[in-house]
Amino acid sequence: IADPAHRAAHADAFQALARRALMHIRLFALLLLLSLFPGGVRAIEEPAYVVVSRHADFEVRAYAGYVVAEVLVAGSRDAADRDGFRLLFRYISGANRRSQSMAMTAPVTTTEVRAGESVEIPMTAPVARIAEVGGHRVQFVLPAGYTVASAPEPIDPRVQLREIAPMQVAVIRYSGSWSARNEQRHLRQLEAGVASAGLKVIGAPVLSRFNAPYVPSFFRRNEIWLPVASG
Repeated sequence: IADPAHRAAHADAFQALARRALMHIRLFALLLLLSLFPGGVRAIEEPAYVVVSRHADFEVRAYAGYVVAEVLVAGSRDAADRDGFRLLFRYISGANRRSQSMAMTAPVTTTEVRAGESVEIPMTAPVARIAEVGGHRVQFVLPAGYTVASAPEPIDPRVQLREIAPMQVAVIRYSGSWSARNEQRHLRQLEAGVASAGLKVIGAPVLSRFNAPYVPSFFRRNEIWLPVASG
């Protein structure tokens, strides 16, 4: 049987280990919290909207107009995610005629462009390729206050500025991976809810992502926007 001094030493050691473990747990929790905000603890800017109606699996939002920088990327969504993000991030990081940096906002949106679909930007060789084989439109929302005229002009001609008109969208929000399987599952759920509510779909679905890639998937805010008719 251990003497009291020995037991006390073991108790002290155990308490020290417990304190260190608690400290590591708190540090891990803090890092996870900070990872939700790429710019720090301050939430990053997103376009203004009002909630028009709420339903069991989705809500309808009315967005005010805003300005985006966008690129069209031929091929798969993986290619669009990689190449589109790189080009747009370079633009807001100073690859423009003013060498001006702009704050990163949310969300980053991706929309499929089907082969043969009309595109509303100058018909360069890459755009013609997209019209032929299909691809994706990737957009960064510019900070509030910018217009197409006042935003810095991109150096890379593949980056275009566009004004997004006020719109109404049905939105489903979910967490998890950015896989096509996860996206399609929630898109089907949204489409079913929209049909049940008697809403008229007037545009292609938009994948909207609000977090950086290093954020754990179970903490991510992902949304699918489905443009619907107002009224």
